[in-house]
Amino acid sequence: MDWLTAQDHRVCAAIGEELLHGAFGYYNEIGIGLNMEKALTALINHPLIFFKNDFNTPVEFVKGEPELRLRNLDNRLHISMEPRPVDRMNRVALLKETANRFKVVCFSTEHINISRLVGEEGLIIPRKEEKRVGQAIAAVSAFLTITSDMEADGMQPFVPMEADPTVHVHLIPWHAGIKMETLVRPFGQVGSYFRPGRGGRHVLADMDGKKARVVRDLELEKENEKQIVKACPTLSHLDPANGEWVVKDPEEALELLLELKTCDEAPILKWPRGQKITLRHRVSFSDVSLSLKKDRDWFKATGSLFLGDDTSVDLFRLMALLETSTGRFITLDDGTFLAITQSLKARLEELKAYSTPHGDGLRFSPLAAQAMEELTDQAGSLESDAAWKSHCSRLKETIQPKIPNTLKARLRDYQVTGFNWLCRLSHWNVGGCLADDMGLGKTVQSLAAILVHASKGPALVVAPLSVMNNWEQECQNFAPALNPVIFGGKNRDQLLSDLAPYDLVICSYGLLPIEVEKLSAVEWQTIVLDEAQAIKNRKTKRSKAAMKLNGRFRLITTGTPVENHLEELWTLFHFLNPGLLGTHHRFKKMFSVPIEGNQDKGASQRLRKLIRPFILRRLKTEVLKELPEKTEITLQVEMSRDEAILYEAQRLKSLENIHRTDDSSGQKHFRILAELTRLRLLCCNPSLVLADARIESSKLKVFMDTVRELLENQHKALVFSQFVGHLAILRKALDKEKITYQYLDGSTSAEKRRKRINDFQNGLGDFFLISLKAGGTGLNLTAADYVIHMDPWWNPAVEDQASDRAHRIGQTRPVTVYRLVVKDSIEERIVDLHKEKRELAENLLAGSETAGRLSASELLELMQTKRSEH
Repeated sequence: MDWLTAQDHRVCAAIGEELLHGAFGYYNEIGIGLNMEKALTALINHPLIFFKNDFNTPVEFVKGEPELRLRNLDNRLHISMEPRPVDRMNRVALLKETANRFKVVCFSTEHINISRLVGEEGLIIPRKEEKRVGQAIAAVSAFLTITSDMEADGMQPFVPMEADPTVHVHLIPWHAGIKMETLVRPFGQVGSYFRPGRGGRHVLADMDGKKARVVRDLELEKENEKQIVKACPTLSHLDPANGEWVVKDPEEALELLLELKTCDEAPILKWPRGQKITLRHRVSFSDVSLSLKKDRDWFKATGSLFLGDDTSVDLFRLMALLETSTGRFITLDDGTFLAITQSLKARLEELKAYSTPHGDGLRFSPLAAQAMEELTDQAGSLESDAAWKSHCSRLKETIQPKIPNTLKARLRDYQVTGFNWLCRLSHWNVGGCLADDMGLGKTVQSLAAILVHASKGPALVVAPLSVMNNWEQECQNFAPALNPVIFGGKNRDQLLSDLAPYDLVICSYGLLPIEVEKLSAVEWQTIVLDEAQAIKNRKTKRSKAAMKLNGRFRLITTGTPVENHLEELWTLFHFLNPGLLGTHHRFKKMFSVPIEGNQDKGASQRLRKLIRPFILRRLKTEVLKELPEKTEITLQVEMSRDEAILYEAQRLKSLENIHRTDDSSGQKHFRILAELTRLRLLCCNPSLVLADARIESSKLKVFMDTVRELLENQHKALVFSQFVGHLAILRKALDKEKITYQYLDGSTSAEKRRKRINDFQNGLGDFFLISLKAGGTGLNLTAADYVIHMDPWWNPAVEDQASDRAHRIGQTRPVTVYRLVVKDSIEERIVDLHKEKRELAENLLAGSETAGRLSASELLELMQTKRSEH
């Protein structure tokens, strides 16, 4: 085996014939065995010894000698030897000194003789013989190390030396982390190791032929160890076992190394041979050099991070290294680790999220300038071209927008703030999302912004069909200078060709994809997408059509920027400010998947910071303290025995239908939704699934009990259901008891819709039955003080939107929302989903709510971004 070294051959030489144990422990058989004395001796200083279960951690074998220990025991001296030979045949022992360091103790004839004199239990000697014991110790100190509790008396042959109380920290890689133990070495860099504060106070040894003695300060050793542990917060939640700390997490292990290197009383760090983890010094903003220059419609960042000793890492390479970094520790190409401050780490993560690699640098949208402000302001050095300086200078221009005198409405303070915010966005040629709560006047704020540029050309509003007349009416009431025109009928071409300043074209989402070529040919001064969640799906025709529209200022209004998942937000901002959130693929990688899939709080914070200047959200509870509170109550409906049997039978049949078919993945998805809908219909009323079931509906019974109670107390209520068939059953039940009501679903014409809303507001009808989708937009029903949801829906945003219809400005009574939920059914699961989705939306928008509470000057400072001139 030519790969064996000379030292390996010496170990192999320990293999040979020897007497082996036979039956009953007798040496009665010759065989091949390993001579441990020869083998262990040959392994001293071998470079390739490892633990059996960890081939990554080297083990160190060093030559050692036994230790003679003298202890005070009831005013007597106790002398013992550790380790001691078992018998004359076993002249070697292996003694663990540190976590990965072992002493190979080879017993000489003198050691064996001393061991025989001391005995297995040790010697007990009267204290009066202390001087003679000292003389005996001096005689044997050349053969072994001596530790003692005895004072200096009788130790004259030993030259006193000053003990070294410095703590030695022994570290070894341990799986993904490290293992650490603390020791002291009284003779400095030579001699035996001891646990701090443990062992004999006096240590005697033969050092290079000289008899030497040190007196350890055990209390100081303990204090030094205590200070080191105190300076390492990483150890605060770990309990040492036998003087060893095991740090399993790799990031915590690197934090511990940094803490050890920077603590006031730096310990001596010792690694296994060839296994050291090198941690470079910590770097911060002052070590960053940035260069920002115009790159067509973008800006490009280049630069470097200085590491000291005349070395640096290029910014482009640094971004790549961040991909594989552990927390705030970056693994460099040479295998060493670089520690960066948490704040710098956060800024670099933002730069990575907001930019894309391009050439030798990172390219980012001018719209992301404000989000990157902390990095650019705090960098050690910043070099920029005239375009960047001009860009920043323009953003700091002071503008003082005035509310147009043609606006015939008195804006509340928060609405003035919203108007000022919209004007600043328009001045910088960027789009914005007005995401105020329902009832806070998004329409009137939008009309005020439209009036600012109305004299320069026409404006376009795209809205759901159900609210087009509402826009026309609001325009006539609050902005009579505008000429509202409903886009439809046969003369569309003529309408568009005759457009003039102050014209406001109101188009439905249904007509938008049909006439997109004509609408996109017009240069609109302002484009408003009302209830913009209508374009949330980027793959739909209406969404693609919206992206083609040309306008100087783009505005979307919606109370629910995120209804189901974050990709909807990307679509809305792709309309408002293309390029801000990058490509759809990159948005999924940097934000959507980390936030929704991994609950990454850092990614969520970076996204909020990026969109914060372009989204304004105020809650009613924040700006309208006079509004009554809204109480939400879930009414648990118990199924009857017959309903429960029918529901369980249908559930089992649904499972069978799903698993029995050979549908494709897409078809199976729709089949599952169909089966779930059937179960929901059963929860509403069995007759919706089985017309001849003749099973009384428990939910209908609870509903009618609630209706009677509301009537007795002179309340009015809105009643929502997703299913028109369910509303038909409710109408029949109300007709039977001669209870007056209004009715509205998707088939109701715009004229009848307006009349029924007005009738209800004027007191004609105690209840208003509304299909959920038809009632999601364009309602202003302040006459009701109760809302009843008959069947929870998958989308909490739409349901919440419908609930708030009775909670508009002008409502004077407290509003109560009832949700009828069948116990132990799919409806309970839907309610749970409501909570999760609502929390996601609220967390995402939390950072943008502050914008509405800032002063005008503070808003101006915040708005440091714009759409590129192109």
